[in-house]
Amino acid sequence: MKFTPLKLLAVIVLTAFINPLYTQNISGHVNDYSNSPISDVAVLLNNKSIAKSNAEGVFTLPKAYLLPLTVELKHPNYYIKTVTLTQNNSVFQLSILEDTLHLEEVTISSTYQKESQVIIPTAKISSQKFAEYSPVDLVSALNETPGVYIQSGALNTNRIVIRGVGSRTLYGTNKIRAYFNGIPITNGIGETAIDAFDPEDIGSLEIVKGPKATQYGTNLGGTLLLNSTQASEGETFIKSNLTIGSFGLIKNNVSVATANEKLAINLNYDHLKLDGFRDNSNYNRKAVLLTSNYKFNAKNDIGVLINFTDYFAQIPSSIGETAFNEDPSQAAFTWNAAQGFEDNKQVLIGLNYTHRFSDHFSNTTSIFYNYLDHYEPRPFNILDEYTNGYGIRTLFAKDFKFLNQTAQLSFGGELYKDDYNWKTIENLYENNANNGSLEGELLSDNIETRNNLNAFATVTLPFTKKLKAQLGINVNTTNYEFKDDFNMGENNKNADRDFDPIIAPNLNVLYQFTSNINVFANISRGFNYPSIEETLTPEGVINPDLGPETGINYEVGSELFLLKRKLRFQLTAYLLDIDNLLVADRVGDDQYIGRNAGKTEHKGIELSASYSNKFKNGFLLSPYINAEITDHRFIDFVDDQNDYSGHQLTGVPKVKMNGGIQLGFKNFNLNTNFLHIGEMPLDDANTLFSDAYTVFNTKLSYKNSIAKNFEIEINIGVNNFTDEQYASSVLINTVGFGNSEPRYYYPGMPRNWFSGIKIAYAI
Repeated sequence: MKFTPLKLLAVIVLTAFINPLYTQNISGHVNDYSNSPISDVAVLLNNKSIAKSNAEGVFTLPKAYLLPLTVELKHPNYYIKTVTLTQNNSVFQLSILEDTLHLEEVTISSTYQKESQVIIPTAKISSQKFAEYSPVDLVSALNETPGVYIQSGALNTNRIVIRGVGSRTLYGTNKIRAYFNGIPITNGIGETAIDAFDPEDIGSLEIVKGPKATQYGTNLGGTLLLNSTQASEGETFIKSNLTIGSFGLIKNNVSVATANEKLAINLNYDHLKLDGFRDNSNYNRKAVLLTSNYKFNAKNDIGVLINFTDYFAQIPSSIGETAFNEDPSQAAFTWNAAQGFEDNKQVLIGLNYTHRFSDHFSNTTSIFYNYLDHYEPRPFNILDEYTNGYGIRTLFAKDFKFLNQTAQLSFGGELYKDDYNWKTIENLYENNANNGSLEGELLSDNIETRNNLNAFATVTLPFTKKLKAQLGINVNTTNYEFKDDFNMGENNKNADRDFDPIIAPNLNVLYQFTSNINVFANISRGFNYPSIEETLTPEGVINPDLGPETGINYEVGSELFLLKRKLRFQLTAYLLDIDNLLVADRVGDDQYIGRNAGKTEHKGIELSASYSNKFKNGFLLSPYINAEITDHRFIDFVDDQNDYSGHQLTGVPKVKMNGGIQLGFKNFNLNTNFLHIGEMPLDDANTLFSDAYTVFNTKLSYKNSIAKNFEIEINIGVNNFTDEQYASSVLINTVGFGNSEPRYYYPGMPRNWFSGIKIAYAI
């Protein structure tokens, strides 16, 4: 039987009006001050643990209890709180825990591997926030964060810009560092691709804006810390989510997990297929994620991570203004003719071991390996490459007494090395009878070896009960080796480059006036290295004068909570001065060289406001708004004979705003949100700007327990429901070759719908 959207709607309506015949288990929801869920909160009855909250902050009592029921909530980072569960709601939402002051808990280094431990506020995105969007959409949840802007040309083409850093990267992301379950997923030249991970497999994502996370490399853009979903102790479940939608969307995610006091295993499988709304834009991805942890005893445990991704993605590429206005669904002419695509196979393997020397001293050491096999036919040539990366990371964590309070010290190092093998091949697509790309003669054959070493230390000192300071330092050394296996004799381009070590200090200060208001400040130094290709001259010779970007970040802000902490405000102002700005000059179809062109100044104000309240009748009201106003400019930038000093930084909007509202009643939940992006300059001369745009999305879901331990959710959503025509990503300073028009624009998705059904069975 053909499964149509109309039939799915009928199922939703029918299910919504069926009166549940089964008794639901008692459950609750635990949030922190920012309304993010808290996992691993123990629910105690008569000092005995009867449940524990999962990654979404939800706990369910394993058997029927008489209500009202008084229990205690216990978590090492919060004071114990006594609450009473009643029959007012089928899903009882507990009030948030009442204090931010930490108990003198044991410092566990495995926690340091998953969280930045930065004492001033960072942006944290939960799996609950990802669930408000389409399960295909990883970008929109991140774009809610003020100061973060992700331009998405396609599912496999994302550029992450944090406070203006990374806007000049033409393709992909290379100004941040990212980790998955404590394992680095950024390669040897700083490139990061987050599309290898399924949003449904991510339990949390922390964004550290700027070089504040000393133990994670102090890149000028910042750090992303992704963590997978995990089963809570005593939990065993099977979950499946099937989603269909516009443009041939079919997505299925299956998760199996179990956890007890000794062993935890999570296995996730994902398959995503999408035809795309543009010509030559089919996408097909299969992924498997396995995480496991085994506790030998109170002092030792071991964990494993295996992530395999295999995807095939056609490339429509960017188009010019005329094509964008007339028919944004078309692909770039040459890319369509060559039937360009990328075929990726990627493996990430990590093994970590944690040892607790005492109650106050521990170490986690990880070894890891990643492999990428990439094949990409382009109109100008065919790129055939593979990368082997491997390394080790160790982190020690120690508690000690300072002014009669508990202070923390962490220190360690990370060594990463990868071997990048790549060659280009002539593309004979024009002679292939409209059958797409065809390999011709070999054009180049190269091997790059990239080595990165980070050593770091951070100390957190409580001077008073209200004043806390955190001082960190990172020391980095990087070198590249380039081997030319194609050219011989005097044409050979073998070279190497050793960069001088960089020392990057960091200071965070937090003052807690009361439990409802704090102020914070940061001053930190960061850096970005050029890629090895950027260090080459047009003749292919290493440029010894090209150095890394360096910068100083200054930041102040405050958090305020009102109305019994249901209303939250955060205001942050920052100034980031960057010297030796790296500029990529285009000298051919696929050839860019780098140079240090001057200085930029990044200034901005970021505001977040959110309110969340669940009323006695079960109605949930949770609106939010995020905004940023920026002034990113070239301070000293002379390009050839053109002086662009004082001009607005290219590829960054001056205004970005987003917001939304979540409405819930009993088993229904409605999320509606918007994203507004202001105009941004497309060239350094500021003569051409992209148009501002606003995109609206909405999602309605219904969740219910239809049998003991069996839960079902049905949802339907519409993205861009006003059918706005906009560019979801742009290129800067593009040039047209021959008589072709410069191709600045990646068209965003038109109005599209999706609908899914989730089932979960707890054993």
